[in-house]
Amino acid sequence: MDNLSHIIFGFGIAFQWDNLVFCMAGVLIGTLIGVLPGIGPVGAMGLLLPATMHITPTGSLIMLAGIYYGAQYGGTITSVLVRIPGEATSIVSCIDGYEMARQGRAGPALAIAAWGSFIAGTLSIVALMLISGPLAKAALDFGPPEYLAAICIGMVMVTQLSQNSPLKAMMMAALGVILGCVGTDLVTALPRFTMGFPELTDGLGIVPVVMGLFGIAEVIENLENQVSAGKVQNRISRLWPSLQDWTEAKWAIVRGSILGFLIGILPGGGGVLATFVAYALEKKISRHPEKFGHGAIEGLAAPESANNAAATGGLVPLLSLGLPTGPIMAMLFAALVIQGIQPGPTLITNNPDVFWGLVASMYIGNVLLMILNLPLIGIWVQLLKTPIWLLYPVIFLFCLIGAYSVNNSVFDIYVMLVFGVIGYLMRKFGYEAGPLVLAFVLGPILEQNLRQSLLISRGSFSIFFSHPISATGFAICALVLLSNALPWLRRRRQVYNQFAE
Repeated sequence: MDNLSHIIFGFGIAFQWDNLVFCMAGVLIGTLIGVLPGIGPVGAMGLLLPATMHITPTGSLIMLAGIYYGAQYGGTITSVLVRIPGEATSIVSCIDGYEMARQGRAGPALAIAAWGSFIAGTLSIVALMLISGPLAKAALDFGPPEYLAAICIGMVMVTQLSQNSPLKAMMMAALGVILGCVGTDLVTALPRFTMGFPELTDGLGIVPVVMGLFGIAEVIENLENQVSAGKVQNRISRLWPSLQDWTEAKWAIVRGSILGFLIGILPGGGGVLATFVAYALEKKISRHPEKFGHGAIEGLAAPESANNAAATGGLVPLLSLGLPTGPIMAMLFAALVIQGIQPGPTLITNNPDVFWGLVASMYIGNVLLMILNLPLIGIWVQLLKTPIWLLYPVIFLFCLIGAYSVNNSVFDIYVMLVFGVIGYLMRKFGYEAGPLVLAFVLGPILEQNLRQSLLISRGSFSIFFSHPISATGFAICALVLLSNALPWLRRRRQVYNQFAE
């Protein structure tokens, strides 16, 4: 009954006209970002982050979250119609979604993706509502050592589950921690790593860094590659799935929803991992695995449900523990901090309008996605034909305006351009920006909890192993790192033995 009263309170917040406008704007922008291959939700959230400083905390979080889960569906449209994933979470959807479109079943493919996303979103929002409160209460017992262990688990898991080399991801995480230390020392109040620039006394801004790594780097890379969309499947005759389609897809949607939510909660999990696992699971348990890759509707329904459920699952540790599990959650974390709100165990009690307003708005956003996107498919198809020479200069202009508007500082534009070049070089050499951004956001929190722990223990590191929760957390980190180090050591030993022979 308590949760019911909270939900009613949340809907009262979400149905305020300004929050409804922000919700609609978020899901529309998110769908557009998902449809247009390029900038991605992190870049879009970075572009809009300066604008959220001038609206309420609840409104800003509603809009940014709408961009996130709206982009999950938008990326499906390009995956099905032109076999170009608008988002990384839509890569798996290309496999069977495009084959369905080639068979003249693009309408049912898009509709089952929309319904799967809606059902998964609804189920995961209910789970978010039920889990976040008890988890936040349990987190009130956390001290600096426990939080430090939780942060370390998150960073280690993100690096180990990266799409490229775990070693490169760890290097990016280490660089992110160093960049997070730029500014004024927490204890001595002396400047560090500022290189003589007074503008860096307050540290590097999250907005210019993210805009550079994702926005500017994306523009440079796409202009270099001259990506073209190819032939667009713009004739869609039937939208409603048949009864047989529903029969084949229903349990795939349920399994994808549960699996996606659980993986979304894990640090470093996210929608990309959830979609691959959901697809692999469906193919493994299917009675006709040979259909996968040739237009199996389960191969589309499961990953589409999983990515939307994972989007909501990532909010559980963010709102309950104050720990972002990926770059997109780091952007939501930054949006709350900019507004003067600290995510974590006290968020639900100190700012119930923010938490319950966000939960209720996600119900509304899922309904809006269903109502808006199916009729707008024709418009999205036309937007796919936007020439690159027109699209990317506009994105570049918005990046410049966004970086400057945070502090009205030209220096932030230079920071954005520098990180744009760095981000481009990282992409060329196979380094991911996600671990860097996450570590950049978590770095100051990690340092604060480390120094608080050592102050409590008078410099003794035994405090991290005398507390059961922190000791367990660091043991998990060691096991994960060791599991990746052993194969590497085994390969080195084989090479050494071959050389010795």
